[in-house]
Amino acid sequence: MDYTEKKHVPSYEGVLRSHMIQVPSCIAECSGIRIFGRRIKSLVFSTDAAIIKNINADAVIAVYPFTPQPAITRAVLEAADMPVLVGIGGGTTKGPRVLRLGCAAEDQGAIGVVVNAPIPGEVIRELRNNLEIPIVATVVSDRMDIAERIEAGASILNVSAAADTARIVAAIRAKFPHLPIIATGGPTEESIMRTIDAGANAITYTPPTTAELFGRLMTKYREMMVEDSAE
Repeated sequence: MDYTEKKHVPSYEGVLRSHMIQVPSCIAECSGIRIFGRRIKSLVFSTDAAIIKNINADAVIAVYPFTPQPAITRAVLEAADMPVLVGIGGGTTKGPRVLRLGCAAEDQGAIGVVVNAPIPGEVIRELRNNLEIPIVATVVSDRMDIAERIEAGASILNVSAAADTARIVAAIRAKFPHLPIIATGGPTEESIMRTIDAGANAITYTPPTTAELFGRLMTKYREMMVEDSAE
């Protein structure tokens, strides 16, 4: 068997799932992060059960702009066929509540917890003393004290800094060569590759909304109806 044959990856899609969401193929270029033996390169940024059930991402990053709730965590975990990293606050949601949410997320089966950028180092330290799963600390600016978060017990960084993401990833990578970094990749393959080249180990992908996807499907159905009526 030659090399080409070894690299061939057989696939099966079926009919009903043939239009599921595919993460950008260029994400395969990053190294990935192993968490409890699972290699994760792509993470879908969503709490939508329909999206989560119909995407080929390696994991889910379930972070949302409300106070985290165990009921939402439970719903996402039930929908997901892949590991889930769960947001537990750290900004509006503070202190003891963050710890309770972290313990609940671990008990429910989350593979990791994500804390927001404003979280104090002492809360990360308290989480580290109580959880076995990794703590993912969000970074939104290069003014943040990265070393303090690592010292407190953050296992992975999640860089989400819009247009500055690739630059901040590169700066962190220069100081911490082996630190696991998840980062938002942006809307294009070019922007994703910039983030990977800067040093990101895994990429967060924001999929189209169900409304956008349904809108495309309805447009297709209308076009089909026009074609049928013209025949």
